[in-house]
Amino acid sequence: MRCPSLLLSLAVFRALSPCALAASTLQANQTRVQHDAQVLILGGGVSGVIAARSLHEQGIHDFKIVEARDELGGRMRSFHFGAPGKQVVLELGANWIQGTQDGNGPANPILTLARKHGLKTVDSDLLGSMSTFDFTGTVDYLDVLNSAIDAFDNITNAAGARMPSAQVDTTARTGYSLVGVKPKTPAQKTCEYYLFDWEYAQTPEQSSWIASAWNTNFTYDTDVGGFSEDNLFAIDSRGFKHLIHAEADTFIVPGQILLNSTVRSIKHSNDGVEVTLVNGTTLNADYVICTFSLGVLQNDDVVFEPSLPGWKLEAVQSMVMATYTKIFLQFPEKFWFDTQFALYADKERGRYPVWQGLDIEGFFPGSGVLFVTVTGDYSVRIEALSDDQVQAEVLSVLHAMYPNITFPAPIAFHFPRWHSDPLYRGTYSNWPASFVEGHLTNLRANVGQRLWFTGEAMSEKYYGFLHGAYFEGEATGNTVAQCIRGAECAGLPHSQSIRNAQPYMLQP
Repeated sequence: MRCPSLLLSLAVFRALSPCALAASTLQANQTRVQHDAQVLILGGGVSGVIAARSLHEQGIHDFKIVEARDELGGRMRSFHFGAPGKQVVLELGANWIQGTQDGNGPANPILTLARKHGLKTVDSDLLGSMSTFDFTGTVDYLDVLNSAIDAFDNITNAAGARMPSAQVDTTARTGYSLVGVKPKTPAQKTCEYYLFDWEYAQTPEQSSWIASAWNTNFTYDTDVGGFSEDNLFAIDSRGFKHLIHAEADTFIVPGQILLNSTVRSIKHSNDGVEVTLVNGTTLNADYVICTFSLGVLQNDDVVFEPSLPGWKLEAVQSMVMATYTKIFLQFPEKFWFDTQFALYADKERGRYPVWQGLDIEGFFPGSGVLFVTVTGDYSVRIEALSDDQVQAEVLSVLHAMYPNITFPAPIAFHFPRWHSDPLYRGTYSNWPASFVEGHLTNLRANVGQRLWFTGEAMSEKYYGFLHGAYFEGEATGNTVAQCIRGAECAGLPHSQSIRNAQPYMLQP
């Protein structure tokens, strides 16, 4: 839901402004061309662009955004989908503004950008516009869904009660069990999936009970400073990424963006940094801000020289990069449910469970577009299959949902392989029960005074969310600006080792 919600082959190119045209001419296609800057920002997603804006607002203009793709946006990736004459612009990655604004309360900063730049969105009714199916066809289990909503509220409230007493964290599955919720039927398991897995892109067994609770509350619960319970779904023909493109155009000047520039290695010392691209180009700077996804850091897709210290590596490897995969189909005409969402309860938990119809009023009427989402290990599984194999599985589920309807083969089919993509290695982060506060501190911390890190995975309250990426980029940009301007630059704190509150007492 987040950055699929979270978040690949056909990019939608925006109409280039004069600023963007100038930036595109700076693509690093020649080898050994020197591009010096005071700050190199590695990655042009939300964190990178907002970090650059923070530098700009602090009077620091000697920076460059280095982006591996041909446009800004990161995991906000749109594409043209459909047969000729029936194409629509859809989102492979981030699609929702989650938690908007309640009355005069605080606004989600992604909502603020969307309003500022005129992004087209529609209300997404995640709980009220729902149809339900299982492997026998249409089956009404909305009462089970309502019970699952109550169960999720109960584990969230119970986790909140544990926090003040500093009780040990455990998995969300433990939380469910302790409030007496133990799903057994396919419908119960699917409704739990919709409330939990579809949000965190991993199972309750893989997720922190306490962190998943505050992550939800700080976004949706106005009583603790959250934005609102509402969600907006981006349907803009310019793509969801338009809001970050348009924001960049308000302050970026020619020479500040390098596109088509993939980072291979980063040398760092007390004197500065040297970034080497895959084409051999070297870039020197005083500071570097890495906005790579957690998955890229975990898979050593970028080499650090010297290697990152042990405390940093432990933090990087202790967080989890989850995967959220949308599978798109287009048919000559609509034959499915009229609600925004549908749940399919298979005998196997997580097998093509969440469906969304876009051929409805307010979205893309007449498009014939339908998509289904899988997450976590199931996403990794289907990436190893061919498109034809995945399409056959998806169609078998549709036939189970509609056993009495004969429908044609889809005229278009597509899904991204986020987990396999070396630029991402997944869609967004998830907090496991074994990831403690000290790990988060170390994940956010700089290495020396020159090497900095930012991104949604570093956000304590909003990990996994676009607004988490925004807040972290803003904070890091401001901190680096203070260092440049000669203010105190001790950096962010870190711990050399993370320890249990009490040691294990093994008996001889």
